[in-house]
Amino acid sequence: MFYWLLKWVLVGPVLKLVFRPRTEGAEHVPAEGPAILASNHLSYADWLFMPLTLPRRVTFVAKAEYFTSPGVKGWFQKKFFSGAGQVPIDRSGATAAEGALSAAKRILREGGLFGIYPEGTRSHDGRLYRGKTGVARLALEMKVPVIPIAVIGTDVVAPPGKKFGEMTRPLVRFGKPLDFSRYEGLENDRFILRSITDEIMYEIMRLSGQEYVDMYASRAKEEQKRLDREGSRDVVRPAPDETELKAS
Repeated sequence: MFYWLLKWVLVGPVLKLVFRPRTEGAEHVPAEGPAILASNHLSYADWLFMPLTLPRRVTFVAKAEYFTSPGVKGWFQKKFFSGAGQVPIDRSGATAAEGALSAAKRILREGGLFGIYPEGTRSHDGRLYRGKTGVARLALEMKVPVIPIAVIGTDVVAPPGKKFGEMTRPLVRFGKPLDFSRYEGLENDRFILRSITDEIMYEIMRLSGQEYVDMYASRAKEEQKRLDREGSRDVVRPAPDETELKAS
């Protein structure tokens, strides 16, 4: 109930009125039945704008900190994200991460739409980074299509590291569903998982027009921080071993 109250009464109408988000390809999202919505991740505002363009409910994973922060602010934060249908995921613990994937499977099993950011974290420089293979494993195990999505302009509305940015009309562009049924039964093959993930990321790149970097976003952030500490203005580029196939 709280999800629909936010979407149609408290938050959604305000965002639509102020930012007038645009949509392309929404017809590719099924009117019913389970599907994975795999999107690029430019801003914390991504999960607000993308669901606005669809009549169906979309559930995302969210950082565990949103559910465990102390104090009054933490309590309200937990209530907000829980009510909005977010699923907590602790990126520092494999057990908790598996718990989030279990929740994702439950949502898909119930015929819902599950939103995921294959990069695992927001892009710090607007480029598209290497996807983690959890999205591929989820698609194969649940036998559901993956719909690639490009959210464009949210990094202008809410830039990384800032609460407010500039006015623009965000664009949410949906691609055609990707069917990976040809790989059924191979969800434990790391090379297949990497191939599927790379195919998903290619479609997101094509939809978004972003430059692709064959490096995990989390590593790129750490490398950029190191360069900043050393006073270098160099842009982080993938090391030679980043092109090797390895499981996430």
